[in-house]
Amino acid sequence: MLHSHAEIRRRIDALGPWFHNMELAGVETAPNHFLGNYPLIKWRKFAEAIPADLTGKTVLDIGCNAGFYSIEMKRRLSVYDVGALRETFDIVLFMGVLYHLRHPLLALDLIREHVAGDLMIFQSMQRGSTDLPEMEENYHFWTHDLFDRPEFPKLHFIEHRYADDPTNWWIPNRACTEAMLRSAGFEIVLHPEQEVYFCRAAGDPASGGPVYPSKGQRHD
Repeated sequence: MLHSHAEIRRRIDALGPWFHNMELAGVETAPNHFLGNYPLIKWRKFAEAIPADLTGKTVLDIGCNAGFYSIEMKRRLSVYDVGALRETFDIVLFMGVLYHLRHPLLALDLIREHVAGDLMIFQSMQRGSTDLPEMEENYHFWTHDLFDRPEFPKLHFIEHRYADDPTNWWIPNRACTEAMLRSAGFEIVLHPEQEVYFCRAAGDPASGGPVYPSKGQRHD
């Protein structure tokens, strides 16, 4: 059934506001996005790093929003529920989700444990220093000065709002992003864009694995 331009515009507006600008039958969902033509402008910076042929590959897009990155998506669900899938995927997209979570490292642990069969494409907003410090394996209890260094791995907590969004909870700097990925058992193999990382599931998480949140029935 064909719809008029005006009808499509009406339906798009009824579902708004949109964070992904997508073109649906010639009508844009977010033409006045404050970041421009987003996320197309970000996608173009790393699209060539993704294999052109994904025939036979399984893809999981976690937190897909309006679905711009979900052309190959197979499932949608909360990141904390990934264990319920009971299968791994060739490619996991985990983009623009980490900083909206109350428990970001748990989310990475769960993805590594339950669904990341090979490649994870990760993206997170970052703020603060982009430098990567050389870190020691251990520090003395009385070492204080390193916490004042801007390049030290930092995960900034937002108590109220950032960019008018009450779900922006945590914003890492670059060193923190990369440290969290390694700690969850991922090897960074490519960094094609400032906030985008291609990671392989490799090694064991530093914690030995996640403590899976209980989803069972309560018996009081």
